Amino acid sequence: MGADGHILGRTAQGEQDAKELLRRCARDVVDVAEGIREVSTRTGTALFAPTLTTSARRRPRTGLAAQWALLRALTNKEGLGGSATAAPKGMGYVLGAAGEVLGRESLAALVAVTSLRLRIAAVLFDHPEFERDPGMRRLLDAVTADRDPEAVRALRALFKDQGAQRALSGLAPLMAELLAIRALLDEDPKTDETAWALAAGRELSADPLNGISASHLAGADQGEGAAEAVDLTDQERQTIATEGSLLGFLRNIEVLSTDGRILVQNVRGPDGVVRYVVQVPGTAPGRPRNDSPQDFVGAWRNLFMTDSPYARSILLALADYGIPRGADLALIGHGEGGIAVMNLARNEDFCRAYRVTHVIAVGSPVDNKKPADPRTWVASITNQHDIVPVLDGRGAGSAFNPHPNWYEVDYTGPTHEFPLCHMIREYIEHLRTVIPDAREDVDEALTPYRGPVVRTRAYQLKDRAHPPEGYPFLTVPTTSLATTTGPVDVPVRYYDSSAAHLCFAVDAAAARSLLPDVTWLVPSRLGRRALAVLSLYEHRCSTIGPYAEIALSVLVDDLWRPRPFDVATDLLRRVDLRRTGRYVLSLAVSSEEARVVAQEVWGQPAVRTAAEADLMNRHVGVIAPELGLTVEGRLGPGLRCPEADWVLYGRRGESTVRTLVRAHGKLRLHSGTGVRLRLDTAAAEPMAGQLRRLGIDAARPLFVLSCPQFMLHRSAGAVLPR
Repeated sequence: MGADGHILGRTAQGEQDAKELLRRCARDVVDVAEGIREVSTRTGTALFAPTLTTSARRRPRTGLAAQWALLRALTNKEGLGGSATAAPKGMGYVLGAAGEVLGRESLAALVAVTSLRLRIAAVLFDHPEFERDPGMRRLLDAVTADRDPEAVRALRALFKDQGAQRALSGLAPLMAELLAIRALLDEDPKTDETAWALAAGRELSADPLNGISASHLAGADQGEGAAEAVDLTDQERQTIATEGSLLGFLRNIEVLSTDGRILVQNVRGPDGVVRYVVQVPGTAPGRPRNDSPQDFVGAWRNLFMTDSPYARSILLALADYGIPRGADLALIGHGEGGIAVMNLARNEDFCRAYRVTHVIAVGSPVDNKKPADPRTWVASITNQHDIVPVLDGRGAGSAFNPHPNWYEVDYTGPTHEFPLCHMIREYIEHLRTVIPDAREDVDEALTPYRGPVVRTRAYQLKDRAHPPEGYPFLTVPTTSLATTTGPVDVPVRYYDSSAAHLCFAVDAAAARSLLPDVTWLVPSRLGRRALAVLSLYEHRCSTIGPYAEIALSVLVDDLWRPRPFDVATDLLRRVDLRRTGRYVLSLAVSSEEARVVAQEVWGQPAVRTAAEADLMNRHVGVIAPELGLTVEGRLGPGLRCPEADWVLYGRRGESTVRTLVRAHGKLRLHSGTGVRLRLDTAAAEPMAGQLRRLGIDAARPLFVLSCPQFMLHRSAGAVLPR
């Protein structure tokens, strides 16, 4: 291991030379791009300079000709090729912005993209598997070609086909380059400074906000964020460190977990002085949380803004704790917590109130930040496989150091999978076994805090500015059910989904032959035909995780007293009073947890399969290679329909399981002429066989019900004695 914390590799000398050559070429090319950009700036300034404008008015023949020549050189695709947005506000800015909107890229930006592609090529030397992987190759091609819709679909496919953990781990070494390319090609001129800083490998500009007002330091409860003192459990009190040390403070963060709590401790140092240590955990996993600012949305806001609910909540906790003005303070955070404590250290009012002596950020993207007090000692510890730290624009293993006075350890740990490599438990283990020198160095710097803990207080941070997510539709009572993959809360809630229901008129006898061999399950008839529905879902956020879903069902009559035309009259009833429903013949989902819930909670015959769905616009696209099934087409104009709740039936043993599904979204009715279903000749059973027996494989839908974005919740299955 090198002295800087890097584990030395065994790359051949030739590859090292090639990588270094690519990086040198990238630096040279970006220097050229910088020069072009400076020329563009000077040209734009000259074009709209008052002296030239005055000359053009006085001597139109020569003055206007000079202005026209400068304008063509600045904006023509054969010249500097881009925009006049670098010029002062006014007509030049408008012309430049118009050029950006029309899709014209500046010569400087395109040259910079070339530099970034060279940097990506250098990264691929260490990760050649990226180039062979079709999903990653598709993503890289789409991003570098500035095809946003295709890039989104490629990223979604990469996550769903390979699994989020593997995908995020693979993206980590390239994240800075991908972000930089996208920023350079952004049509918004406001992103220009950030884009160029990323391209050139420089530090991002300081946050333009002034920070947190002095009223927050006095404990005023303003805006978002709140803090409440809470007691630790008996087990937690036994685990909390009683002596100050780096591993002790990090283990305290591990004890707090990510449930929205922070810890404040008094430590009596070797010199007898009492100092204060604030310990802040990272992002809570899973979907966004509205009861706490400690979630992914809060982390993203922390990354780009000094003033955030998390930072304000910490301030309120410190005010309640009663830290005297001018006291020595050490701030230690992991992940999002590291961003939050760095934002506090950046605030001049905060640093006037307290003397921030140390800031230690573990697994945090803090390279684009610096403390207000230059005397503050800063340590940044990052694992190169951890994707979170590269969100500040500095790539994993980057040789560029924006803060030469900081203590930085950017190491390659043995844990490669994300999010495992980001967990505080892994960082603690690595500091103990992989980079013990770094632990000793930080402990030495923390010598004033290496003493007995004399007081400990935990605070629960709250974010009470917004109602709960999905309010009021998804704020329903829940209960926990045991499954083979662990407990599941029901009703299962879906916060962001898309759906397309392809409805087919099928032969009633064929539909009946696919239902269980019981007398009370009878297909509902529409004249002489029955109705089969192929439901396609793209669940982007749910309480059982994101997944794609393909379900084949048949509309069935009341299990006890079937009546003619009951399907039509049932639509006028509340869903909990309906007698008809859809019996699920087969179901395919793209996650194991969804498969288990479907089988064990809803009694549906589910299988797990890889699937990619794109249902958020008029173009419908679903591909399930293992099933041999493809659905694609374009929906025509649609009619707005009432929100459709429905009943699903399944079987568990000798019983029928009834599940209520309630939905909230803008449902539309379309003709089915533009959508086509295709089955491969070797399509997988049982779904393919059922589709063929129903004659759906060669037919177009009678109509399509679509909903590009909606919420829904599915109740626990009720077992019926039938």
